Amino acid sequence: MWLTVDHVTLYRYDTPVRGVVQSHRLTPSRCDGQKVLDWSIEVKDGTPGGAFRDGAGDWVQGMTVKGPVSEIEVKVKGRIETFDMAGVLRGHRETVPPEAYLRETETTVADQAIRGLAAVMTGDDRLAAAHTLMEAVADAIAYVPGATVAATTAAEALKGGKGVCQDHAQVMCSAARVAGVPARYVSGYLFADADAGAHEAAHAWAELFVPGLGWIGFDAANRWCPDECYVRLGSGLDARAAAPIRGSSRVGATESLQVTVAVHQVETGSSQQ
Repeated sequence: MWLTVDHVTLYRYDTPVRGVVQSHRLTPSRCDGQKVLDWSIEVKDGTPGGAFRDGAGDWVQGMTVKGPVSEIEVKVKGRIETFDMAGVLRGHRETVPPEAYLRETETTVADQAIRGLAAVMTGDDRLAAAHTLMEAVADAIAYVPGATVAATTAAEALKGGKGVCQDHAQVMCSAARVAGVPARYVSGYLFADADAGAHEAAHAWAELFVPGLGWIGFDAANRWCPDECYVRLGSGLDARAAAPIRGSSRVGATESLQVTVAVHQVETGSSQQ
């Protein structure tokens, strides 16, 4: 499948700041499930800094915007060819061992309820257990946009019983780790037609490590393993670590954020509009 992505992130500050430093994970992963056809990232008045591929295989690009500045716009635009790998992440080079993803973070600390979810991962068939956990998480958290915020923890989302893809992914990671299964949060994009289930174009899901198969994606928000409708950007222990854009400003100011993402399917070989 050929997909186009248009992703615009607009930051506004109530008072001008002296400068902003950002770290971007906005370049699609190198793996067998996707091939970049063309891709661009533009930051208004931005100066690129150092760039590197980290141990998780993600491309990280530094960006600096000198002030005074009251508004920063980050534009991502590109085309990518995707393939259905049945959720299995193949051909992705990384040096971090799976065991590193057994660690908790502030937003994925397991409480008694999460430990209860983890109890469904029984038996020697880890793949089947992962699918069972995905269904349990989907049953426990209804997809309700606006029910949670970026700082909502996995335990809080599970207690409230409502959330979005971020909450599904973080709860699944937390529960899997309780069961001794390495798990990580993945950020990316999702193409969905009018008949699709719960989704947002800017999307997130979990990856669990299954011996003999490797990392496998599980999207509890849609009760599905990532296929050709998904574009993978990067991963981390939680939503904050895997965020496509992270940054800080010089001299504090109140920041507002506006994000628009559009993902469309195009005919093979057609030109980008």
